[in-house]
Amino acid sequence: MKAIINAHILGENEITKGTLLFKDGKLVNVGKKEDVKIPAEAEVIDANGRYVTPGFIDAHTHLGIDEEGVRWEGQDYNETTSAVTPHLRAMDAIYPYDQGFHDAVASGVTTAQVLPGSANVIGGLTVCIKIRLGKSVDEMVVRQPSGLKIALGENPKGAHGNHGRAPKTRMAVAAILREQFSKAKHYMEKKKNGENVFDFELEALQLALEKKIPVRAHAHRADDIMTVIRIAKEFDLDLSVEHTTEGHQITHLLAESGAKFTVGPTISSRSKVELRDKGWQTYKALEEANIPFAMTTDHPVIPIQYLQTSVSIAVKEGLSELTALKSVTEHAASVLGIEDRTGTLEVGKDADIVIWDAHPLRGNSYAWKTFVDGELVYEQEAE
Repeated sequence: MKAIINAHILGENEITKGTLLFKDGKLVNVGKKEDVKIPAEAEVIDANGRYVTPGFIDAHTHLGIDEEGVRWEGQDYNETTSAVTPHLRAMDAIYPYDQGFHDAVASGVTTAQVLPGSANVIGGLTVCIKIRLGKSVDEMVVRQPSGLKIALGENPKGAHGNHGRAPKTRMAVAAILREQFSKAKHYMEKKKNGENVFDFELEALQLALEKKIPVRAHAHRADDIMTVIRIAKEFDLDLSVEHTTEGHQITHLLAESGAKFTVGPTISSRSKVELRDKGWQTYKALEEANIPFAMTTDHPVIPIQYLQTSVSIAVKEGLSELTALKSVTEHAASVLGIEDRTGTLEVGKDADIVIWDAHPLRGNSYAWKTFVDGELVYEQEAE
């Protein structure tokens, strides 16, 4: 049993002098100092007025499959030999000892989704992991698979169309998606009719058609976002739009779509045409339209340790502190479908906790201690 006392707990119901009790990786009590009795055997950690939040969640990364400081040897996120690779699993390419994992917990990030890259129209299966240092990937998994990665726009056009193979146009990207999901529907009908068939690629698409996992669609431009919303409706898919760069242009349509949204990275450069209208206005527009969203670094596009920086800048640019905090905690967990496990400091949920030396959304603050499933995985060195 561990107890964090004298904590300024941030969230929907802010507590200035709070206590958190956790045991066996789970929160067992959270409340005001006077309302929480601390057992005699508990290990007490005095936050001394420091700020406490749930562990941050980065909803869209390539952590461990696009390794730090190496070239092609550690670049395992895009299998560009084919535009359609739904059967690939990000989990099979994660190197859990990459520097990015250490940087994550040192900056308060305790959970991440790892996705294949966006070179392919259909890239493969995504995975949600806890950042448990020194563990195998199998010991990190929270949800496997957590989605089917697809991509629209410049990336698949460039990776394949510029090399003489489909897709060369946005029309072809959409057509390939429709073709593959149609094949999977016919495949499911054959299985239902008792035919002895098995197709490794179509099995992955079946998971999305059965709504066991969402489709996670790389889409920056408003037209690409609307195309994937259209396709998701045609095939009755659960949809999560990744990046949503021009989402501020079509908030009224996003609100009606029933999709979930991840926004970012926004502190990156405008490195390609479809990022021309990238900016902090997207966050504020979605908030004003009452559209929940997750925020991302797209690590290593922006290193994962700058998730907190991204949230802080979004606040400076007009996003409310509560929405900003939720975008990397509660709303991020919902986008990933793991809200029953993490994202809020509630009794029964995983003890993913960060103690910050100052308010994490204001000024220069650092993670003082980071806990994953109740285990201390990082602490700031004493000065």
